[in-house]
Amino acid sequence: QVQLAESGGGLVQPGGSLRLSCAASGRLLSINVMAWYRQVAGKGRDLVASMTNNRMTNYADSVKGRFTISRDNAKNTVFLQMNGLKPEDTAVYYCHVEDKNYRGYWGQGTQVTVSS
Repeated sequence: QVQLAESGGGLVQPGGSLRLSCAASGRLLSINVMAWYRQVAGKGRDLVASMTNNRMTNYADSVKGRFTISRDNAKNTVFLQMNGLKPEDTAVYYCHVEDKNYRGYWGQGTQVTVSS
């Protein structure tokens, strides 16, 4: 069984910063892709940022230049540094990892609220 433990969400004012963390543990084969998604109530889950094992990144247009994804392969951990937060960034953020056999796992989600 694989567990993803997320942390770092919370309430922040517009223009502020947060750093999300997600640590994977359990019976996990070599991780290929680590990613962050977000979901607003009543809508689908959208990709925010992803990073492959060889450090290739992909970002949603809405977060480019503000968010940075990084990972620590030795600790099976992925981070999302979020700067210049806007009210429209408010959502539940989910960590997702995909192993070398293309099996995917989700975290439980962490709430990010951007409000004055």
